Amino acid sequence: MNERSIADVPLAARAVLALALGLQLAWQATQPVLLARAEDLAPPPTPAVLNVMSLGEPVALARGLMLYLQAHDNQPGIQVPFLKLDYARVQAWLAAVLLLDPSGQYPLMAASQLYAQVNDPVRQRQMTEFVYQQFADDPNRRWPWLAHAAFTAKHRLHDLPLARKYAQALRLQATGPAVPAWAQQMEIFLMEDLNEFEGARILLGGLLQSGQITDPNEIAFLSRRLDELKVKSAQAGQNGAGENK
Repeated sequence: MNERSIADVPLAARAVLALALGLQLAWQATQPVLLARAEDLAPPPTPAVLNVMSLGEPVALARGLMLYLQAHDNQPGIQVPFLKLDYARVQAWLAAVLLLDPSGQYPLMAASQLYAQVNDPVRQRQMTEFVYQQFADDPNRRWPWLAHAAFTAKHRLHDLPLARKYAQALRLQATGPAVPAWAQQMEIFLMEDLNEFEGARILLGGLLQSGQITDPNEIAFLSRRLDELKVKSAQAGQNGAGENK
């Protein structure tokens, strides 16, 4: 079959076609760019609704909810920056997942290592505080995320008192055999950073005497740190006495 040349098409038809194409391109250019909006994240269902939705499989539903939350962060063709998210709703979703699966670790991992890493102190504090509140329900399982929150408080927020608060909770509540010694020692070193040498010396001395530390190398290391703290505590006492004269 012979194809007709474009020259055989009437000039008027070609003009109409060119005009239609031009109008289509112009219309596309005037359309607003599709942007994901953080407020599109809806509140999570109530606990009663979640109970019905789970159909006796709360762990499976918990995983599905986490997938939903992450899908909101990465919508088709676009990615919602964490800074644009409504963190109150993010926190509500994470709490709902934990309610369904209390032994699950992913919500607290996401809070401490994803949502708390934004360059926004308000949101960072919101997530670290959420981890701190949830930690108390299962300290011996959830201690890694509070330890991470303590590092965030110290190195990202530069808030040593807040970091010490988290570390103190680790020392007092995360006492299971699976909790490493370094997690329970964090408070001592944070107190040293705060120049609270005498308090750090007392805590470290008590830790060594408690018998919790059994590794000879760790005992030797902590004993050296105890000697250093004794010197620093004495020097701080002398400086304080000199200032009071």
